[in-house]
Amino acid sequence: MSTLPFPLAEEPDPEAAEAGRRLFVSEPEFLKGVVAMDGMPPADRVEVCFAGRSNVGKSSLINALTGRRALARASNTPGRTQEINFFTLSASHYLVDLPGYGFANAPVPVVAKWQALLKAYLSGRASLRRAFVLIDSRHGPKDVDEEIMTLLDRSAVPFQAVLTKADKVKDAERDRAIDRTRAVLARHPAAYPTLIVTSAEKGWGIATLRSEIAAIA
Repeated sequence: MSTLPFPLAEEPDPEAAEAGRRLFVSEPEFLKGVVAMDGMPPADRVEVCFAGRSNVGKSSLINALTGRRALARASNTPGRTQEINFFTLSASHYLVDLPGYGFANAPVPVVAKWQALLKAYLSGRASLRRAFVLIDSRHGPKDVDEEIMTLLDRSAVPFQAVLTKADKVKDAERDRAIDRTRAVLARHPAAYPTLIVTSAEKGWGIATLRSEIAAIA
């Protein structure tokens, strides 16, 4: 029996789960919002970022990871996040919330400006160790997701797919989204070999994602 490509990440063992828990309960704080590359904080620690289409659930997932309901601003309005938002995790990690890409409810020049910032960050931030590309379980990967994956390939930035809102779909529909995601990931050399299925509302995959981030050095 052959092994599926890009299997789901395994649940962390107790030691890894505790390391992840400690990292995310160590008073995570919002550091700053950045609107230009020259405003970036010092690249003095491990950095991971969350990228995804507008309204994919990045802010909700960050809040679930940190246990802080309002640490990242969540909105039902696509395109609200127009800055690169940096959060500190202990003294060892930055967690970075990137502007949503794809559809955005903002003027075209504003959208163009923050999309350019997004691409500059992904291709030029030396301390970025992994990008987590968030994909909505209700829709699966879209062309614009592949554009970001291709940029990450070219920038030699490893990225891991994270399916969000998994509680919003039936099992069969979620399985189809996972299969479509696997097919897309197979075309991208920078893709990390496992993927994670999450629900910010139900807590699914939170311990796994925490432990993955804590293990990145």
